[in-house]
Amino acid sequence: MYLTPEQQAILDGAKGETMSKVMKTLVMYGETFGADKMVPVTSEYNHLVTSFGLKMMGPVFDLMQKLIDAGAVSGQKFSVDPRPVDKNVPANFLQKLIFNKFMYSKQDDYEQQLNQLGLMDADAFSCACYLDQMGNKPKKGDVLSWAESSAVVYANSVLGARCNRNSGIMDIMGSIAGCVPHFGLLTDEGRKASWIIKVECKRRPEAQLLGSAIGMKVMEDVPFITGMEKWLGTELNDENRAYLKDFGAATASNGAVGLYHIENLTPEAKELGKTLVKADAQVYVIDDAELERVQKNYPVMWKNPDATPKLCFVGCPHMSMEQLKSWTVRVEEGLKASGNKKVLIPTVFTTAPAVKKAFEQTEYAKRLAATGVILSYICPLMYMNNPLCGKMNVITSSNKLRTYTTARYYTEEQILAKITKGGN
Repeated sequence: MYLTPEQQAILDGAKGETMSKVMKTLVMYGETFGADKMVPVTSEYNHLVTSFGLKMMGPVFDLMQKLIDAGAVSGQKFSVDPRPVDKNVPANFLQKLIFNKFMYSKQDDYEQQLNQLGLMDADAFSCACYLDQMGNKPKKGDVLSWAESSAVVYANSVLGARCNRNSGIMDIMGSIAGCVPHFGLLTDEGRKASWIIKVECKRRPEAQLLGSAIGMKVMEDVPFITGMEKWLGTELNDENRAYLKDFGAATASNGAVGLYHIENLTPEAKELGKTLVKADAQVYVIDDAELERVQKNYPVMWKNPDATPKLCFVGCPHMSMEQLKSWTVRVEEGLKASGNKKVLIPTVFTTAPAVKKAFEQTEYAKRLAATGVILSYICPLMYMNNPLCGKMNVITSSNKLRTYTTARYYTEEQILAKITKGGN
């Protein structure tokens, strides 16, 4: 791998042993994937995936402290994934005990380390750091050092930035060194599609379900998706961005997609069209029957599949302002139609702290609260990692949450019916 004189000097120890190890780590990472050089990180802010003070993550805390002590802090301010605990989210005494004493007992200490390393501010905790209110939206062509899979696929696909699916800790290494290995999705060739996805649905496909089907089929490859113009049009408005946020998260969690192109909609697809498609690209046709097949084949992890749901999560990744407003209206209308005043299943909507604050300044906040829905900033995945919570009958409209936990997936329409009308 070619290194500039400055990069080579850091590797050789010109800025101390710790910085040398940081550069060596990045070089070894790049060599593993055939990188030809290191390229500068050009985004204004970084984003880290490790947000939780999990007691078992002692080696991570030790590493972070070594970086801090050596002055090897981030060259960029950064946001980080959501906090794992919120006292407003339903949990019984034993669940809270496990959260606070056995799982996330190091949360305060770890957040202090994050502040020392370069955390943007006290509200910079969200998996959807690119939302307008969060202030961490990369520009087209920016080179990033991110690790959160749903954020990476959004940045690459919807914003036209360039980032590989890095692992946790590797994200902070790239930010500290100010450079990342040049391979994969950072290259023009690596951004070409090896799959053509033909969407032939008769109704607008559920974002999380369509993303799941594509992710499981193409895995880590890049898909070029056609047939979505009738549902999404050709402009990236707030509604479409929210749709693509959830769609991309499902492709990244149900498979390992780091970039997708949607014909006539996403930046590179509009600019380059089908020249992005490789000559030997495979074809996958998706219609309503295929989506129904995919959903029916999801495993049910509940001990009793016919049990009544005990909790519902909406917002994984975090909901946008557009989604919070539209969901408020939908819940109100669903309750009115069923003759109920409040949701019949404890329901938590999760969003970024800055979005939550902005939403609370709107008329919709009181209306949502009146339905009984709880608005939180937590990561539902981290909540479900509690073994006692994992045994609960939790439902969700998130395919990411379904994939990583025991939560059971339903479409948004199905979720709405369950929380406003009741039933199994």
